[in-house]
Amino acid sequence: MHDDTIVFADEEPRFDDPPHKSYKDPWKVLIVDDEENMRHLLSVLLTGEGYQVETAADGQEAIRLLENKGFDFVLCDVRMPEMDGPAFLKAAESIKHRATIIMMSAFGSVDTALAAMKQGAYDFISKPFKTDEVVLVLKKAEERERLRRENIRLQRRVAELEKTSGFGAMIGKSPAIQEVFSLAEKVAEHPTTVLITGESGTGKELVAVGIHAKSGRADRPFIAVNCGSVPENLLESEFFGYKRGAFTGADRDKKGLFEEADKGTLFLDEIGELPLSMQVKLLRVLQEQEIRPVGSAQRKKIDVRILAATAKELDKEVRQGRFREDLLYRLNVINIQVPPLRKRDTDIPLLCDYFLKKFTDSFKRPEIEQLSHAAMQHLLAYSWPGNVRELENVLERAVILAEGHCLEPENFPEHIRGNRRNDTSDFLAGVSSIKEGRRLVEKRLIRQALETTEGNKSQAAQLLEISYPSLLSKIKEFF
Repeated sequence: MHDDTIVFADEEPRFDDPPHKSYKDPWKVLIVDDEENMRHLLSVLLTGEGYQVETAADGQEAIRLLENKGFDFVLCDVRMPEMDGPAFLKAAESIKHRATIIMMSAFGSVDTALAAMKQGAYDFISKPFKTDEVVLVLKKAEERERLRRENIRLQRRVAELEKTSGFGAMIGKSPAIQEVFSLAEKVAEHPTTVLITGESGTGKELVAVGIHAKSGRADRPFIAVNCGSVPENLLESEFFGYKRGAFTGADRDKKGLFEEADKGTLFLDEIGELPLSMQVKLLRVLQEQEIRPVGSAQRKKIDVRILAATAKELDKEVRQGRFREDLLYRLNVINIQVPPLRKRDTDIPLLCDYFLKKFTDSFKRPEIEQLSHAAMQHLLAYSWPGNVRELENVLERAVILAEGHCLEPENFPEHIRGNRRNDTSDFLAGVSSIKEGRRLVEKRLIRQALETTEGNKSQAAQLLEISYPSLLSKIKEFF
């Protein structure tokens, strides 16, 4: 008689598992044993209990079945010729499967159990065992599997919910930022070039990082370079690398940024700062997907996804002769415009919560729990020319200076504590469209009216001299 100890090979949840198994579907069991009598005995027993059963005479056959078919449980003998139980367990780790593996052994002992636990086992039962003991072990495994799959289902649900408030490291629920998240999600899985535009401090690099993380290149390098920070005379060698002896000081071969990012993503921040001479070379690389290191006569094929970003208006740069039109067309396959914070001010409380937790953890100030109402009103009233980066810096400063449990207005810089609400010129800074200006003014007046009436919409409508339905419509549109 062969081994009869039952041992479970424990597994971490796999996100490729089906999120839920209908209780009407039979559980699928694979029986692996070189003794035909044992295979037949277990097959009859488990079929009678409602399981769907298949058998294999050795470990190698079981691995082939496990690779090609979906099983919930595997009953596997420990001692078999060709491939024994431990070898089967090791081989099963290298293939994609979701089965709970149960080992059978007639030599059950404490040492056997401990050895099995080191391999990931979490339970065992020694033979000779009664038939109801085998069924009981499988029922326990069923419950464990149900809980595991329910956990996966819940994690997937949480991930779906997170999509409604964030993308990668970016946070926001406003319609303006949700449009960015939606477009970034769509383009992430495709290798196309993306141009990310927006004011300084809006989070363009975070969009690029999120796109890379959700792409098929996520496990490959993400290389970021600020095109304006590299001296012009070093750009070519930085981007394309060089061969030993190419110039004075080149005492070894060096890979450039494109080669380092091979199979991954290269993020070209502030692409508008590239000089025209380098723009020509970059265009050639994008078209031909190959580079030539400085000092080399040989070209190298590369596979790099390009994400570029700029705070400049590149079409205006083209008209003024500072940016190549053909390069703009090549980069601007998909354009993601990241909105300034003043156009997504409903995200300010959400961002404040995030930064408050970040800095209270970083500076070990758990006693600071929130922003006071007055402090939040100052932040909502400010126009944020420095966008999210400026907000982050303001919150960092406030956490350092704060006393007590709340951040207060006095913890903010003087220009934020000032009465920005009545400073129309600052409030409309950077706005040239009458339509956009009217929208911002209406939104601000509605917010003021709701604050004045403490949220009473009927009174706010009277104060604004508009109808109640009109106010509800504008609240839905703006907030």
